[in-house]
Amino acid sequence: MTASKRWLPLTFKIALLTLLLLWTLIPIVWMVLSSFKPNTIITADIPQVFFTPTLEHYVSLFSSGNSLWPYLLNSLFIAGTSTLIAVVLGCMAGFGLSRIRIKGKQHLAFWIISTRMAPIAAVIVPLYLLFRYLYLLDTHAGLIVAYLSFNLPFAIWLMTAFFDDLPPDLEEAAMIDGATKFQAFRHVVLPLMTPGLVTTAILCFIFAWNDYAFAQTFSGPSTQTIPIAAAQLLTQTGIDWGKLLAIGTIVVCPMAIAGLLVKRWLVQGLTLGAVK
Repeated sequence: MTASKRWLPLTFKIALLTLLLLWTLIPIVWMVLSSFKPNTIITADIPQVFFTPTLEHYVSLFSSGNSLWPYLLNSLFIAGTSTLIAVVLGCMAGFGLSRIRIKGKQHLAFWIISTRMAPIAAVIVPLYLLFRYLYLLDTHAGLIVAYLSFNLPFAIWLMTAFFDDLPPDLEEAAMIDGATKFQAFRHVVLPLMTPGLVTTAILCFIFAWNDYAFAQTFSGPSTQTIPIAAAQLLTQTGIDWGKLLAIGTIVVCPMAIAGLLVKRWLVQGLTLGAVK
């Protein structure tokens, strides 16, 4: 094989990756830059790359009568709490499901993840009737439970696969040295599961942070989240593009920054057997 033929596949891969990178990053970069543009430039017929940045949209979001702070705090609390519960319960259930030896374990594991496969539209009405009966509408607990109905099966499935890749000989050796089952789990297994825990937590948090369907159905004036605040900018009289782009930046950038900060564990976790 000649040198030109060897370089051709590599050049094609580089070109393809560059195209995919541009396809992914250009809309995000343009949204972030536009959030610092005055409204006159945002709605101009000819897009302008060079402009004088302004913080008027962000200042307006957090200082107006309909401030974004309650929506932001609701999103952080609800998404964070549901993620924490999902990871803790998913970790324990995944460990038990991985180590226990019972007939039909594979069918049980498939049934758990199959509940995550159901479309959101199929569970909204039953959950709404249940929440109305239990007085969970317009409550933080109601949204947390709603997100757990999707996040918990996903967390159990992921953590089960992570624990399956971990040899049980490690905790058995710790128990031979005198550790209890819980001590072996706490001091030996969990530290090795850091990539799996981080991956599961990030994916669960992203779903809860970005959700609109559940928040629109089950939230009320006191529990609305950021996606609801963004939807309120789309009115019959027009669209406030400046604020909408600023909210989009607030929604996207924290998740992107969090992914970059924990990318070592995230990449390691995504390359385990859970998603192969």
